[in-house]
Amino acid sequence: MTQLAINYSSQAARLLMDREISVDLFKVLSNPDLIEIAHQDADVYVHLPLRAGQGNLEMVDWAFIDEMLHKTNTPFVNLYLAPHAPDFPELELDSNDPVWRGRLIERMIRDVMLVKEQFGADRVILENAPWDVTPGYAVPRAAIEPEVIRQVVHETGCGLLLDLAHARMSALYLGMDVEDYIHRLPVQSLRELHLCGVKYDPNIDAWRDHFEMSADDWRLAEWAFSQVHQGKWATPAIVALEYGGVTPRLEWRSEPSIIRNDLCRLSKLMHRQIPMPQKMLA
Repeated sequence: MTQLAINYSSQAARLLMDREISVDLFKVLSNPDLIEIAHQDADVYVHLPLRAGQGNLEMVDWAFIDEMLHKTNTPFVNLYLAPHAPDFPELELDSNDPVWRGRLIERMIRDVMLVKEQFGADRVILENAPWDVTPGYAVPRAAIEPEVIRQVVHETGCGLLLDLAHARMSALYLGMDVEDYIHRLPVQSLRELHLCGVKYDPNIDAWRDHFEMSADDWRLAEWAFSQVHQGKWATPAIVALEYGGVTPRLEWRSEPSIIRNDLCRLSKLMHRQIPMPQKMLA
């Protein structure tokens, strides 16, 4: 059965305490103190900041991560498919050179296999990254191409964490229809689904996520759940609304009325039964 989650915030915790919302899980960062606080109000699961493609996973304290996962019964170890462009000298961020594409795929697969050896393919899920040119993120174009994501997921045998907001941002940059973009992803390997709102920021000429859901975001969500309900995609174990949080970047985006309304709408969408097309009923 799919579990419903939301980013932990003090506002969400208060709404849950007052029985204004209902969730199965709080999604929390890999911070032991935060985990302890959030766990006082609800079951939690940990979302890790690990990135496949940076070549630094040998330095990760896997015993620490394993302990966090065990204490919270977190089912998956998540990895962003997000190489850092500055790690590859002479690579231009928007390059579509097939030679660079091959190198990036090789690096991501190598990192994923390292984590797979630690936890097994069934527990590792790979998240599609958004197009983001900010220096701290700087994911090369090739890493957001759906065919590249599909290849890495298939060659490693791991699951997919599909972030709809990331998919929308990447599709906008690539000039693709977002539904077509997602259709090219390995949706039959879907294990977890993330949703949040996307907005255009004219100050930096880029799209940003982790906002309240807009009409366009809800249309995409409705389409995505129709694919799940009709069996065209695998059913995710967890669906997470990624609005709100505790970091300076997110704590101001934790409006209780938005949390309450968006979570209620998402819950209804998750459990809605989509009628099968007439030709399939014959």
